[in-house]
Amino acid sequence: MSVPDPIIRIESVSKSFGKDLALEHLDLSLAPGEFVTFLGPSGCGKSTTLRILGGFETPSTGKIIIENQDVTALPPNKRNVNMVFQDYALFPHMTVRQNISFGLELKGMGKADIKLRLDEITAFLELESYVDRYPAQLSGGQRQRVALARALAPDPALLLLDEPLSALDAKLRGQVQQELKSIQRRSNKTFLFVTHDQEEALTMSDRIIVMNNGRVEQDGTPEELYFHPANRFVAEFIGETNFISGEVRGVEGRNLVLEWHGQTLRGHAPSASLPKSGELVTASIRLERLSFHTKRPATENVAQGRVVGKTFLGSRMAIDLQVEDTNGCTLKAYVDTAIGQDIGDDLVWLGWEADHMAVLRG
Repeated sequence: MSVPDPIIRIESVSKSFGKDLALEHLDLSLAPGEFVTFLGPSGCGKSTTLRILGGFETPSTGKIIIENQDVTALPPNKRNVNMVFQDYALFPHMTVRQNISFGLELKGMGKADIKLRLDEITAFLELESYVDRYPAQLSGGQRQRVALARALAPDPALLLLDEPLSALDAKLRGQVQQELKSIQRRSNKTFLFVTHDQEEALTMSDRIIVMNNGRVEQDGTPEELYFHPANRFVAEFIGETNFISGEVRGVEGRNLVLEWHGQTLRGHAPSASLPKSGELVTASIRLERLSFHTKRPATENVAQGRVVGKTFLGSRMAIDLQVEDTNGCTLKAYVDTAIGQDIGDDLVWLGWEADHMAVLRG
């Protein structure tokens, strides 16, 4: 099966604002129909990348290729790209019908073609009954759909979304996340989404690009980033985790053998730049990957300790366990509340598999 050509290529793009470097040699490709999320803290370069793709900023170096055309120097209206802004940027004095039609009129479409496209897009997004309303008469979720309809109506190759859900309350935000993902799937458009919300990124994305200080820290599926983070920054930024530092003793297949306070542990080795024997490394273990046992388990890795803290979280409980013979090292685990309530002050065993402990680079 042939792999489709990238619809977007970002080639060695850098961007400086005076002496401040916002992006450093960014190289990325996006495939047709992908839902890709840029995730990272404020100031990491994700919104700058979006603005460069949209034509609102010019890169200091590098190229932007869209549908095999170099658009680096082209303004926004000359690119087959549309953008949904954080505040949706709907015209308050225009009805839904007028807001959606506006961009089509700018493209020079005739009235008959505009009506046909308007009917198609409002039916697709279930907005038919709202076309004569003004933005102030719509809910937050409805305004979101109108902004999407306006952006999708000209049939762009790429849709850019700059934190478009940040103004919604938590309940509505969850609903719109699912709706947005469904729209992307049904339209088969390439969506490039920007957020600093890790849960939002994990929920919606086919692929996540984690950025920090203008550079890509890791590029992969939500599962890859969560369970096999490339480095400490990614491990800490996406979810909660435990960190274990140990000395490399060797390699067994795709696992590294570590010594940790006299105990032998095995962890999933990074895909590149294998550390050498004797090198100190850090590994990440997600809280839900640790299991509690009254007897020594048959897992590849085990530790014994005492519970020193419990936090009730509703359907689950966070347990803090101080590991024996490790100079006070503590591991944290998520367990079902019923299991957590039964764990007492006696010594207990923790178990986890080698594949559930990711040895980090850097």
